[in-house]
Amino acid sequence: MAQAAGRPEQAVGFLYPGYSAEDDYPRLERMLAEAGAGVRLPLVHTDIGEDAHRVDALLEMGSTARLAARVDEVKRQDVQAVVWACTSASFVFGWEGAHEQVRELSATAGLPASSTSFAFAHAVRALGAERVAVAATYPDDVAELFAAFLKAAGAEVVSHRGSGIITAAEVGTWGLDEVLAMATAGDHPQAQAVLLPDTALHSAAWIPRIEESLGKPVLTANQVTAWEGLRLLDRTVRCPRLGTLFAA
Repeated sequence: MAQAAGRPEQAVGFLYPGYSAEDDYPRLERMLAEAGAGVRLPLVHTDIGEDAHRVDALLEMGSTARLAARVDEVKRQDVQAVVWACTSASFVFGWEGAHEQVRELSATAGLPASSTSFAFAHAVRALGAERVAVAATYPDDVAELFAAFLKAAGAEVVSHRGSGIITAAEVGTWGLDEVLAMATAGDHPQAQAVLLPDTALHSAAWIPRIEESLGKPVLTANQVTAWEGLRLLDRTVRCPRLGTLFAA
């Protein structure tokens, strides 16, 4: 649904860890604007500490103190909701811990809040997909934690595959060929959708091409994070350029 005439512009703020694929967000904002949505997607960078897809580093990256340190900055963007734009440093806390992380963020900001991990869970549900495959940039042990999170959300994970990439900085250098190769390798015949976690991964410009190649819906981290922000604003925007999730 496009923005109604005369409707005040809304905004959802994103707390984004470090610097990798943050340029996806202005791209997403432009694509949504072209689809008729007057929604701003301001982004504020958080201090990540050590750049490592390792459980101890991820727990510190997603700590209450690191998120809270940037809340005032994102609130100054006149936002109506806030999303922790990170998959691994949310699901690494587990199902209950990730809920507590979001509750604390919401309480600190005084706004509705969510995270990329819950964005994936909600997007899978919105697609009506019961069986999913995970094609992750992470080492296998971290990919397994994401699979466990999705199972706790009610999805059947028919396969999960890690790529062994340790740093977000390296993930941010990947282009379409690398992303498509990872998605193809991580697909499964029984999967009704393929999930590509990691907000350090560029994807916004390529989702229809990946979906066409795999022949099924594809959910990527920055795509679902933007969608989750719109969900918090109670907004539905039709934008097929952002894949099946935005095509309904």
